Amino acid sequence: MRLSPLRILGALAGLLVVTGIVLYLLPSNDYLLLPDRAHPVAPLVRVQGGHTPPGPGGIYFVDVIERRASVLESECYGTDSFFRRVLHHFVQTQICSPFTRSGATLVPANLIVPPGVSDQAARRVDLREMTISQRVAAAVALRRLGYHVVARPAGVIVDAIELGSHAAGELEPADVIVSVDGTPTLTIAKLRTVFAHVHPGADVTLGFRRGTQRLTATVQTIADPFDKRRAIVGFTPDQAADIRLPLSVQIDSGNVGGPSAGLAFALEVLEKLGRKVDRGYRVAATGQMELDGQVSPIGGVKQKTLGAREAKADVFLVPAGDNAAEARRYAHGLRIIAVKSFPQALRALATLPRKG
Repeated sequence: MRLSPLRILGALAGLLVVTGIVLYLLPSNDYLLLPDRAHPVAPLVRVQGGHTPPGPGGIYFVDVIERRASVLESECYGTDSFFRRVLHHFVQTQICSPFTRSGATLVPANLIVPPGVSDQAARRVDLREMTISQRVAAAVALRRLGYHVVARPAGVIVDAIELGSHAAGELEPADVIVSVDGTPTLTIAKLRTVFAHVHPGADVTLGFRRGTQRLTATVQTIADPFDKRRAIVGFTPDQAADIRLPLSVQIDSGNVGGPSAGLAFALEVLEKLGRKVDRGYRVAATGQMELDGQVSPIGGVKQKTLGAREAKADVFLVPAGDNAAEARRYAHGLRIIAVKSFPQALRALATLPRKG
């Protein structure tokens, strides 16, 4: 049977589609950041003696869907991919379109998962950061209301150990480092300050807690893969804190990880205790809460801004600086309020004319 040009083109098109499906099933070395609609916080937070105030408005938290991209998605989203350079028009319209989503960003996997750390270990880190952020948010909010809160840094948690580092076999996940060469390191910032004076390859003696035990270990440092002049031990750090609350505060964020919902949680605790801080507005908020009430920068601002817009938020509280500048690029009418601290966030909301 003679093959017509039309049949040949149809066969080639079918082969490309099958190839696209196969490539969609193969994981790549990239991650996709995808927008997710902002979520109301009120159903997630329970405070002893508190209740959700009536009326319009509400506090919303925003998150980012992070997942490993397929080979096809890396090609479709990549700015210098084979598809874009050679088969741009046909592939983008016939193959990529069903597998791409507006607002997505493709990033190298090592920006999401540290080198040598498994996806599963990184996920556990995210969930632990969320748990800590909830406790910090409750402490900051209750302290703002005049309650006596015990909240102090208690060391640096070992979340995930990089494969191939000398820390493997010496440290374990959930160990809490409290000193380096005898110098107390109760915060991540202090730990980094001490390591700024250590040369890659030098040995350091780490003092740490493992459960109820107090232990030490001598570990040879390695060079930071992103800055060869900087010495690291080879683990993902998280902040440990001794927090004692005068009221029971329970926050159920489900399977959402990371520390960036801290500001939203702190605002909701105030709402539950009778402070209508939203003033009738839909207030989306993002930012990592620190024990001193400062609001630290976070990632995925583009996707979070799109998520706030999708939820029809009236205002979006964002950490000041680069985060706020990026949010304004995607705001499209959404009011962006840049904040550096929890008190500043409250003052900014208090200046809004009451709505509803």
